[in-house]
Amino acid sequence: MRIPAHYYQQFDADFTLEHPVEGYEGWKTAELDLDPAHTAVVVMHAWDLGTIEEHPGQFRCCYEVMSTYEVCREVFPGLLAAVRRSPFHLFHVVAGESYCNDYPGYQRAKALAGPDPEPRRVDADPSYEALNKFRADAVFPGAHNVRDCRDAWQRVRFPREAEPLGDEGIAKDGRQLFALCKDAGVNHLIYAGFNIDWCLLMSPGGMVEMSGYGVICSAFRDAVTAVENAETIRNHVGKEISLWRVSVGFGFVFETPEFIGAIERSA
Repeated sequence: MRIPAHYYQQFDADFTLEHPVEGYEGWKTAELDLDPAHTAVVVMHAWDLGTIEEHPGQFRCCYEVMSTYEVCREVFPGLLAAVRRSPFHLFHVVAGESYCNDYPGYQRAKALAGPDPEPRRVDADPSYEALNKFRADAVFPGAHNVRDCRDAWQRVRFPREAEPLGDEGIAKDGRQLFALCKDAGVNHLIYAGFNIDWCLLMSPGGMVEMSGYGVICSAFRDAVTAVENAETIRNHVGKEISLWRVSVGFGFVFETPEFIGAIERSA
């Protein structure tokens, strides 16, 4: 299936310039052939964490949750409907099994991947505990937000727009996602979900882990959000830098209208 792919051309530096990297060609677009038999769309960390009225502290420290709800409402219905009527595979990545354990797609991933390995953690000591407490109080999420965050996560569930259907594969980490890929013959994952500069890159089942298995990892520009801060939010710098990282380090960037259009033309 021929689909426009966006990529960043990271060459050539121009040494006549004050900042030679300003000679890089930058963002470009090419029509590339994707094989649906070997490509999966991955919805990662789509969560319903309740409302700001129910858990205000959750939203005070994770304001981007509001943006994830917007993407779920406006982008996911059309994207997931198109993928489900196409030959592309559809997987889901979760954070823990508390809200997916009863889904057949998760049981299938567990069976394919086998038992979880024994967790390996460093030993804690009083200094370690004190440092982590200071971070929780002063960095994130803030002592006054802890209870709301805990309560929100105790009732986390899939958003209605992103709930897995049938036996669509559900993985809680890269080991299970890789098992789903091997079973389906998938070697290219296109990520949608939250957040592109955080979970989609670094969390279990994210691009850093999956690229270690040799998987090409791409993303949908308009189906992801980023964790912005006070200095980046106006220009969405966090999202833009992360999409550049995806292009240079992992795969390509796609737009959902172009992707859906290619599916409709092929049908």
